[in-house]
Amino acid sequence: MQILVVDDEASIRELLTFNLKKNGYEVTAAADGREALAKAVGMDLVLLDIMLPEVDGLEVCRRLKADPQTSGIPIIMLTAKAEEIDRVLGLELGADDYVVKPFSMRELLARVKAVLRRSAKDSQNEKGREETLIIGGLRLDFSSYQAWLHDEPIALTPKEYELLKLLVTNPGRAFSRDELLERIWGYEYYGDTRTVDVHIRHLRAKLKGAPAVSDAIETVRGVGYRFARRTA
Repeated sequence: MQILVVDDEASIRELLTFNLKKNGYEVTAAADGREALAKAVGMDLVLLDIMLPEVDGLEVCRRLKADPQTSGIPIIMLTAKAEEIDRVLGLELGADDYVVKPFSMRELLARVKAVLRRSAKDSQNEKGREETLIIGGLRLDFSSYQAWLHDEPIALTPKEYELLKLLVTNPGRAFSRDELLERIWGYEYYGDTRTVDVHIRHLRAKLKGAPAVSDAIETVRGVGYRFARRTA
C-alpha cells in the first residue's frame, strides 16, 4: 500500500514515515501543498496536514477530490486545530477522517488500517458488478462507482457514494448514525456521529437538482436517517 505523508514539519514527516514503514506500508513524503498535488496520483491513502505552505491542506483536499485521477483516494486530515469548523470543512471537502495533533501513533495507525481496509472492500465489492439503479433523475452505476443527475455526472466522494447507495437500496429502513458509521466507515472508525451529519448535508446539497431524491433522504429524530421512498 502506497501512502503519501504531507506535512511541513520534517520531524512529523520522519516520525510518520518511520512508523508507517515499520508497519509494512510504502511511504512517499511531501513538504507542501504543491508537492502533494504532484505526488498524489497512484497513492492508496493521503495523510494530509491542514496548515501547509504554497497550497493549504483544505485546498489540496478539494483539488484531489475534484480530479478524476485522485478523487477515489482516501484522505485523512492531520491538524493542530481542534476547532469543529476545521474538521467539518475537511469532511465537507471529501476527507474520510481527521486526526487532531498531538495524536497517538497507535490511534493513527488504527485509522489508517480502517480506512484502507474499507477502501479495498469497496473496490472488491464493486468489481464486476453491472447493476444500475435509477430513481427519479438520479442514476447509480454500481460497476463504475459513478452517479449521474439528469445525465450530468455528480462529483461524489467514495463515502458519499456509499452512503447514498446504502440508503436508496434500503428504502424505508431507518439507519442509526452509529450503524451508518459502522457500515460506511468501518467498525474501527474512531470518529463521532457528526461525521454522518456532515456527509448527509453535503449529499443533499449535491442532489438538490432532484428533489424527489434529496427530499427523500429524511432525518429520523433521535435515530438517524432513511430514504423514504423510491420514485420512478
